[in-house]
Amino acid sequence: MSGIAGWNWQLDGWIVVAGVLCAVAAALPGNFLVLRKMSMLGDGISHGVLPGLAAAFFLTGSRSSLPMFLGAVLFGLLTAVMTQWIRDFGHVDEGAALGVTFTALFALGLVMIVRAADRVQLDPGCVLYGAIELTPLDRWTLAGWEIPRVVVVLSVVLLLNLVFVSLLYKELKLSSFDPALATASGFHAGMLHYLLMVVVAVTAVASFESVGNILVVAMLIVPPATAALLTDRLGRMIVASAVLAALSAVLGHLGALVVPVWFGYRSTTTSGMMAFAAGLLFLLAALFAPRYGWLARAVRQHQGAWRILAEDLLAVLYRWDERRPGQSVSREQLQKQLLSGPLASRVVLIWQRFRGRIRPVPGGWRLTDHGSRCGRELVRSHRLWEQYLVSAAGVPVDRLHEEAERLEHFTGEALRQRLGQATNAPRRDPHGTPIPPEN
Repeated sequence: MSGIAGWNWQLDGWIVVAGVLCAVAAALPGNFLVLRKMSMLGDGISHGVLPGLAAAFFLTGSRSSLPMFLGAVLFGLLTAVMTQWIRDFGHVDEGAALGVTFTALFALGLVMIVRAADRVQLDPGCVLYGAIELTPLDRWTLAGWEIPRVVVVLSVVLLLNLVFVSLLYKELKLSSFDPALATASGFHAGMLHYLLMVVVAVTAVASFESVGNILVVAMLIVPPATAALLTDRLGRMIVASAVLAALSAVLGHLGALVVPVWFGYRSTTTSGMMAFAAGLLFLLAALFAPRYGWLARAVRQHQGAWRILAEDLLAVLYRWDERRPGQSVSREQLQKQLLSGPLASRVVLIWQRFRGRIRPVPGGWRLTDHGSRCGRELVRSHRLWEQYLVSAAGVPVDRLHEEAERLEHFTGEALRQRLGQATNAPRRDPHGTPIPPEN
């Protein structure tokens, strides 16, 4: 196949279906791994299953699927159990416990594989990125339909995972956020943890043969992590992760066919491109997510800085009017007081004039009645905070201004009333300057 023009539904269609089934099946329990901060457990299980595969071969003398599957699942679960045990009894963090466990089991598996090297074949490439391109070739006949065996297996795994998450949604949610409360409420948090580990191990092992280690580990974590950037609701996060996982599988296979052609190659590994597509979607979410994306955070930070500068302008004009009633303030004087550049000063002047808080007069600017009320509230907040910091917190007088300057922009009327009560309604701040009345 070279490019999208070579698309064949009997081959490419089944490849995409297998990728979507694997991706969604992995993403469902992966949401709870992300919530529990156990993102690397999938990678640990993928390494820890190796001695299970070797043990199954030693016991049965064959490479039939069922013994291999059972051995791998058993050691995948053992990886999770040993990690938990080392963390609890060894008093080490989750990452260190997982590192100790999967490296030890992986080393044991290598020793067992070397021992049987003359009788068993281990294909590192198949383990790493699977053989999803070959899934349409191995088919079962079901109800007169020829369906790839991997599609049947992954469909069963997806159905089991969907039932697991649906039936135990409330219990998994509670135990993920507060295990102690879950246990106190009658849900055994430890049992739910190990049940989740069984589901993760079964999902990972069932997917290894067809899609390999890269795609399983990626789909366990990347779509849920991407969904976590898009929503704070767990239900929406699970749905979004499933959609993102399916989209990654579709885009990944299309990318494996199309992108290499741009560089003069025929195609590349589909599993790797599916994982890359998932990473690309995560990057887009990290940049453009409406609440947690880098762009949204940068905009909020700049909005906050501009809001504070605009409010400082009102406070400066109010203090100026206190000292020199009736006199206007020039833009140069305001710029000097605000410690801002010419462009920033001009922008906030235009903005506050647009909002009806300041007005131009001969020689500069003055507050309107509305602007005077806003400036009085800011100055009152500032001076109340200074009094409170001295009387209640014992802050030195020479540090009052900087502390109160930060707090005044986040002080509403209710908090000003509480500050007044806490400081016995003072009329002057620690510097002897009158504190403006509330109204």
